Amino acid sequence: MTRSSRLARIAAPALLGVLALAAWEAAVVLNDIPPYRLPGPVRIATTMVAEWSGLQDALLVTLRITALAIVAAVLLGVALAVLFAQSRWLARALFPYAVVLQVTPVVAIAPLIIIWAKDVTLALLICAWIVAFFPILSNTATGLDAADRNLADLFRLYGASRWQTLLRLRLPSALPYFFAGLRVSGGLALIGAVVAEFVAGTGGMGSGLAYVILESGYRLQIPKMFAALALISAAGIAIFALLGLFARLALRRWHETAGEGEG
Repeated sequence: MTRSSRLARIAAPALLGVLALAAWEAAVVLNDIPPYRLPGPVRIATTMVAEWSGLQDALLVTLRITALAIVAAVLLGVALAVLFAQSRWLARALFPYAVVLQVTPVVAIAPLIIIWAKDVTLALLICAWIVAFFPILSNTATGLDAADRNLADLFRLYGASRWQTLLRLRLPSALPYFFAGLRVSGGLALIGAVVAEFVAGTGGMGSGLAYVILESGYRLQIPKMFAALALISAAGIAIFALLGLFARLALRRWHETAGEGEG
């Protein structure tokens, strides 16, 4: 991809975003909408600057839970996918339960997890992990099964063991699938962490952005609420971009999926 194409990919959404924010600000000013109903982007930005100390602390709490959930999802998801690849019987026995875990709304089971875990931080981590776990497991398992059959036959012809085939053929072939699932799981982990914080309703020094939103709503501090929402959105975009960059760096030398796309 040429430099001009890269600039165009960045400039197009940036320009659209600026125009949308300008239209939002103009609508608020022209219609004289009070900030407790709908604050404009300028008011939200000034509130974010004024309240940055508290918002930053809350952001770090939410990001810490999100990062730990992603790590836990990767470790357990990849481990189970490898076990499933080695044992079809185990895959048939356990995969349906992974699906059940995925389709169960985390907001419905979060109160139970909070009661059982007793520690609030652990409960938030479990809730975020539940949401982030399945894409890693599903994509990695699919990638392990998608290894080139001709290469698999060649490995068998040369007498490679099951673990040699796994390490040198199936796992490398599964990497693009794994990274695709990882990018999805990153955003889901953030969503899970925020939803769990809403349910837990924890305050004090260990509160995340969800609690800031709840508290701001109760006090009608709507600009602060929008500032917290903006930080959650920015965090989600940053996580997606960082995981995408990590995938390109890991795959760029040998796999076509690492390309940056067409201009």
